[in-house]
Amino acid sequence: MKTIPVLLLGCGGVGQQLLHHVVNCRSLHSKQGLVLRVIGVADSRSLLVVDDATTMEMDDAFLMAICRAKSSGSPLSSLLDIGQCQLFKDFNATIKVIAVAGLLGRSTGLAVVDCSASSETIDTLKQVSGLGCCVVLANKKPLTCGIEDFDKLTLHYRGIRFESTVGAGLPVIASVTRLLMSGDPILHIIGSLSGTLGYVMSELEDGKPFSQVVQAAKYLGYTEPDPRDDLSGMDVARKALILARLLGWRIDMDDIKVESLYPEELGHGSMSTEDFLGSGLSQLDKNIEERVKAASLKGNVLRYVCVIEDHRCQVGLQELPKNSPLGRLRGSDNVVEIYSRCYKSSPLVIQGAGAGNDTTAAGVLADIIDLQDLFNCRNSS
Repeated sequence: MKTIPVLLLGCGGVGQQLLHHVVNCRSLHSKQGLVLRVIGVADSRSLLVVDDATTMEMDDAFLMAICRAKSSGSPLSSLLDIGQCQLFKDFNATIKVIAVAGLLGRSTGLAVVDCSASSETIDTLKQVSGLGCCVVLANKKPLTCGIEDFDKLTLHYRGIRFESTVGAGLPVIASVTRLLMSGDPILHIIGSLSGTLGYVMSELEDGKPFSQVVQAAKYLGYTEPDPRDDLSGMDVARKALILARLLGWRIDMDDIKVESLYPEELGHGSMSTEDFLGSGLSQLDKNIEERVKAASLKGNVLRYVCVIEDHRCQVGLQELPKNSPLGRLRGSDNVVEIYSRCYKSSPLVIQGAGAGNDTTAAGVLADIIDLQDLFNCRNSS
């Protein structure tokens, strides 16, 4: 049996779902001659790690106990009496992660999986990568940091996977990578990469006010607690930056033109979430309605997209033909159109659920499994 030791950073919704997937896929992986050995789990405050990382693992009952504790708001320290684990907090947790990485990185190997939403993991990930560990990311922030940190993180490129940073479980990164590796130059990428904004823009076609649609999206659980976190476009910009850097562009976030759907005077620094939802949103209705109508008169629809072309990367509203893949988009799906030499007149189109803990965690798990050949080389050496 081939073994992949796993250390998980981040035990929120995606991290918990990943642990569920690991447990539920035991039989499937066993048939493939593979075992995932979870040796540690960290949240923003502390790290639980087995007493002996070289031989021990957290059993499935303990992994499920971690999920129950975190979903109920309990700290990892509440689990110390259940398993043979040690607890490390704050800076000591980071030191322990590095120590485990140094112990396993160049022997059995180790997959450090970042399912957090924090930028504080960047230095840790750079260090563990340098120690021979593999890195799997659902967290977008390490890939959208400054270009120097990005270079260090991706220096050992064979050992990093980040499919779930763009489109959750959709094969966007894999498709772009395969085209590039085949020598098929990518000319143009355009995509709706926010389930929230995809839903909002498609609902506007029915003549509903923007404020009503955003409120409905919040009620359905599509938005962040403060919808401005979606309406700012910054999440889409991070995904666009990841794609642009995948194409080899040496750009930073400041190089991306981002159109926010609300003005600065309705921003976080000027208005509370409650006031924005109560009175701020409705102030946006007229402008959005006029733009939707203007697009409709030309036979187009309005979509919030990222456009990557000619070393320009921009994020915002675009008028698109109704009969295009993006124009036909309804609901919260993600859609990406990739134009290359081989897909010049008819693009490669990727569409499906681009958000959600379940689909994101499934993409992370697939990335871990995709690394198994690297562990095979280490284990047989």
